[in-house]
Amino acid sequence: MADIKYLNDLVVQVRRDILRQVHKVNSGHPGGSLGCAEFLVALYQEIMDRKDSFSMNGNEEDLFFLSNGHISPVFYSVLARSGYFPVDELNTFRLLNTRLQGHPTTHEGLPGIRIASGSLGQGISASIGAAQAKKLNGDSHLIYTLCGDGELQEGQNWEAIMYAAGNKIDNLIVTIDYNKQQIDGSTDAVLPLGNVRAKFEAFDWEVIEIDNGNDIQAILTGMKEAKSKTGNGKPICVLLHTVMGNGVDFMMHTNAWHGKAPNDEQLENALTQNPETLGDY
Repeated sequence: MADIKYLNDLVVQVRRDILRQVHKVNSGHPGGSLGCAEFLVALYQEIMDRKDSFSMNGNEEDLFFLSNGHISPVFYSVLARSGYFPVDELNTFRLLNTRLQGHPTTHEGLPGIRIASGSLGQGISASIGAAQAKKLNGDSHLIYTLCGDGELQEGQNWEAIMYAAGNKIDNLIVTIDYNKQQIDGSTDAVLPLGNVRAKFEAFDWEVIEIDNGNDIQAILTGMKEAKSKTGNGKPICVLLHTVMGNGVDFMMHTNAWHGKAPNDEQLENALTQNPETLGDY
């Protein structure tokens, strides 16, 4: 049984990591990172069947691909606090020659990073390739992907979504961070997505919605349901309803903090709302 208190404590610490990373270099993307903290903590701590040591071949374990690579602060924090590399390396975020680039890259060899991402709209395609490789290798493990909802405005996604269904890629779980915000405003203002659930279903995907994507228990329940639907001939889409900037009151429900770092006073305010739980780096 999951230790919900520990997971929530870890989420708070991850929020602190996110805020301190982007503040230090006055650069980065805190809004979406904060909104996905609960999901990535739940995924790495409870949902995925993963190995303790990292290898790029990923044989006989679940794999995760981050499509919306700009939320690297949360990804780096969760990877570090899941044992992939030392937590104090978070101090090097976005510095010259660091392994923790603003968008994840592979040539630095950072454990946990399987693809370079940040060119939006490509994650589902890459994940389908990995899912097919699993099938060809007789590996029954799953592929997980996280995408931003704004990414669905990219046409490549819909080719990939059609391909996955047509080829019965049923070892794939694609989660959409459904916060309805993107860098230039709301998704409705920039390019309306319409009924996302109906679109995935029309493309013959199984769709599960998690109405509170910032609640650990709701995420665990929803993702376990998603896992139970794999292997039945259809790819799985999880619509994860989140709040951009979650956990920091002045960052929530707005795109204003999509790509803006807090100043000193704002950082102190945000950290006060999220008291240290497991130790800063």
